[in-house]
Amino acid sequence: MKYLVSLNGKDYEVEVDKEEAVLLSVTDTPASQAVAVPAAAIPVAAAPPPTGLNGDPVIAPLPGTVLSVKVTVGTAVLKGDVLAVIEAMKMENDVTAPRDGTVSAILCKSGDTVQTEALLMTLA
Repeated sequence: MKYLVSLNGKDYEVEVDKEEAVLLSVTDTPASQAVAVPAAAIPVAAAPPPTGLNGDPVIAPLPGTVLSVKVTVGTAVLKGDVLAVIEAMKMENDVTAPRDGTVSAILCKSGDTVQTEALLMTLA
C-alpha cells in the first residue's frame, strides 16, 4: 500500500509491505495544502520477530492493547488455556494456547499495543 503523509512542511510518499516500509519520495508541502496528521493515523510496519526463540509461536489474533498476561515463563498450559487478554474496540479478547505445552518465552506485557500476527509468546 502507498501512503502520502504530510509532516512538518514536507510530503512523504511511503510504500508499506507486510514487513517493510520504503520511502519513495520527499517533497515540500505547499502552505495552502498543509494538513496536520495525527501520529496514530500513520501506519507502521511490524518489527520482524526476534530470532533465536525456541517453540511454537503464539500470535495476536487482532490488533489491540494487552490488558494482562496470565502466564509466566515455565507455566505448563493445556490447549485452550487463556494466556493473555487483548482489548480491542472496548472488547476483551482471550488469547488461548493453541496446544498443550510449556511457556518458553513471553514477548509482551500489560499495556503493550500489538498488531495482528504480532508474536506474543512461544510454547515449547
